[in-house]
Amino acid sequence: MNKTATGLSVAFALCPFSKGTRVVCYLFFLLFSGFQFALAQTVIIRGKILDARRNKPVEFANVLLTGTTTGTQSDLNGAYAITLDSATVAKGSVTLKASYVGYSPDTRTVAVSSQQKVITLTFRLQPQQTNLSEVTVKGKKDRYRNKDNPAVALIQKVIDHKSRNRRESFSYYQYNKYEKVEFDLSNVSEKFRNRRSLRKFDFVFNYLDTSAVTGKVNLPIYLRESIANVFYSRNPERKREALEAEKSSGIGSYVDNNGIKVYLETLYQDINVYDNNIMLLAQQFMGPTSPLSPQFYKFVIVDTTTIGPTRCVNLGFSPRNPTDLLFQGTMAVALDSSYAIRKVIMGFPRDININFVTDLRIAQEFDQVGNDGLMLTKDELAIEFNLLKRENGMGLFGQRTVSYRNYVLNHPIRPELLAGLSKEGKELNLDRDDTYWTTARHQELTNKEKGIYAMTDSVRKVPLFQKFMNTALFLLEGYKPIGPFEIGPVNTFYSFNPIEGFRARVGGRTTVGFSDRMAFETYGAYGFRDKRFKYFASATFSLTNHNTYTYPIKHIQVSYQNEIKIPGQELQFVQEDNFLLSFKRGPNNRMTYNKVVNLDYLNESKRGLAFNVNLKRIDQAPAGVLRFDQYVADMGDQTVPLAHLTTTEVTLGLRYAPHEQFYQGKNYRVPIVNKYPIFQVRFTAGVKDLLGGQYAFQRLMAYANKRFYLAPIGYTDVTLEGGETFGRVPYPLLTIHRANQTYAYQLESYNMMNFMEFISDHYATAFVDHYFNGFIFNKIPLLKKLKLREVVTFKGLWGGIREQNRPESSNPDQSGLLRFPTDEQGAPLSFALGARPYIEASFGIANIFKILRVDLVKRLSYLDNPNVPKGFGVRFRMKFDF
Repeated sequence: MNKTATGLSVAFALCPFSKGTRVVCYLFFLLFSGFQFALAQTVIIRGKILDARRNKPVEFANVLLTGTTTGTQSDLNGAYAITLDSATVAKGSVTLKASYVGYSPDTRTVAVSSQQKVITLTFRLQPQQTNLSEVTVKGKKDRYRNKDNPAVALIQKVIDHKSRNRRESFSYYQYNKYEKVEFDLSNVSEKFRNRRSLRKFDFVFNYLDTSAVTGKVNLPIYLRESIANVFYSRNPERKREALEAEKSSGIGSYVDNNGIKVYLETLYQDINVYDNNIMLLAQQFMGPTSPLSPQFYKFVIVDTTTIGPTRCVNLGFSPRNPTDLLFQGTMAVALDSSYAIRKVIMGFPRDININFVTDLRIAQEFDQVGNDGLMLTKDELAIEFNLLKRENGMGLFGQRTVSYRNYVLNHPIRPELLAGLSKEGKELNLDRDDTYWTTARHQELTNKEKGIYAMTDSVRKVPLFQKFMNTALFLLEGYKPIGPFEIGPVNTFYSFNPIEGFRARVGGRTTVGFSDRMAFETYGAYGFRDKRFKYFASATFSLTNHNTYTYPIKHIQVSYQNEIKIPGQELQFVQEDNFLLSFKRGPNNRMTYNKVVNLDYLNESKRGLAFNVNLKRIDQAPAGVLRFDQYVADMGDQTVPLAHLTTTEVTLGLRYAPHEQFYQGKNYRVPIVNKYPIFQVRFTAGVKDLLGGQYAFQRLMAYANKRFYLAPIGYTDVTLEGGETFGRVPYPLLTIHRANQTYAYQLESYNMMNFMEFISDHYATAFVDHYFNGFIFNKIPLLKKLKLREVVTFKGLWGGIREQNRPESSNPDQSGLLRFPTDEQGAPLSFALGARPYIEASFGIANIFKILRVDLVKRLSYLDNPNVPKGFGVRFRMKFDF
């Protein structure tokens, strides 16, 4: 396995949740990359396998140490490496044989000695002039066909029998699982190691190593171990992983170490080669045993082999289109009545439309457990990350190794062992001492691996490192720590809008260094045009034994805010006074000054269920050119200005998000998207005369979101939302639909709607976004090399306002209602939806320069409303994604 990658990919691969976290991770990893390395303890033969005619790499070619069972396969760059033990080295010479179907084998003998550490040996295979190209993965001159192809007939047998060969075919199984995830900064150059700025970290010299896989210098930077007992029952189907112990290195409170662990679990998930679709790198790939695989893969019989007493066929497979999200590799299929997979080695094609991954290899072996059947006994996943996908660049190499022991098959399992969360552990027991780990590990750590824990602990104590991380967090995450307090976020210090003009703000909050159970936050702002101060203060009290930011949260929060707000806008992951949101299209001179007293109780559980009770008093006053013009009884269409309106609201909320996981950033808790749905229900009651509340009403809202994976044509995100307001209330208390007048594409807002354009007391909305992941562009020769990806979206809004809430002359009783906003000439700017829905759609091109998405958005209805954007709108969105 080639372990090259660029240093910048360290941050982007591990921390794609926020720009700040990604870059901080990158800088951290680079900080440790500047030193010399320890000498390898073994002799490594490494090199490349090339096509002699085209001088291009031969991927997944076999390299065998003749006379032994030791061998390997070349990776996507044609690179291979074999480690020789001392007994083999003592022979003085070894013979290696390289082979691949469609090529003449090449056998080479090379002298070895204990004085050598790394030997470079390159094979150049000559293509065979045979008819094999007709059915081989490599064949290009002759058309590949499924018909009369014995390889396709064999994979069909595997597909037909896979329900019997899956481990889920057992009535029960249980085993002990040891998992180890390690990341190394790889291919560190001599020039970089000698940088003067890194001299204060000379102590990491003792932890550098030479890779046993590639022979290249690497620096271990992260290690996580876990031990668990796994239990499975087929009827009823239930699987539970009970964690016994967990241990990881980390860099302290600078990043969310638990969030990093969770994200790594999404990158390095359990892989079942029998699954139709395989989740990996937060993407879904069609597996080679899917019933649809013969339509998307090429299959070829490579050779035959023997595993134990069973004769097997090595079946090669690769995508028909190498840019699609499919695998390439070989599997050993048993030539008995089971047609079981005994061994599989697979990875990505070189041209696959995946970012930042230079190489990937999955290696699994299945062995007989007693007389009961086959179970997984070898499970390895290695990924090489590189920002520019450069073969010889500096980067990150991560490897997940899982060991299984103590298999028990088809023996009933006590119900209490299957009860509880699908993956959980007793928190007090997860932190085990060294004695436990020494006996519980399935294999002993190497000296290099043992040193990772000591190295990261030592690094955190270096004053230069602490100063560097604090400065980086201020610049990139937005907060500057000062003792137990931190100032920020920096992106809100300056902003502007037509009402406030230039807006200055400063604020901050306490850290866990102040208290684990209490958190305080505050800010003050001033608008130089409206000459008004705005401010906020909150106190949060954790009702658990961890801090107020750690999931699951259980807290009580009280706050007071005096602020300006765009009616209908509730931004989820950014501040409304974020500097970048200051740039807007169209008029933005209608806002409200809000004074909000808030008391909130939140109770989350690890099962994904959250319960919320909220008491809120809101006082709204018009700002800018917005007016609250109230109709008065017996005055017809005449109105009187209303200075403000006040409501007291009690809200009960219920949210269910099974298997939800997060990365906790400095500003927001960012969910890691998975295949499970999210449901939310919220009921709000306005209580008249309580704390000065002027209106009695009820509001009900329901929300559902789910990602549907549709490999190989991408995935679809669907969001459905509906709500209704009961009672007679003025329009600021109805639903003012989320519009977006910025040039950034917002997922669950209407990007061609104006602020306050549509108001409803009952509504239903649908957001549908389909990401093709390059499925179409991959077929177009001029586009597939750019690795662009297609996105299509649809947004629809249905709704209306009942007669009792319509402030129109047709309403016989308008008294108490507020006139809808108008422009300077008295023409209406806000409307109720009619019989037809509001619709907009867009086509986007994503993955431009690997980070940029550009959408052409078209509004399809209500085109005669004032100030409606004409034609297509261009919107932008930045996102790092694999």
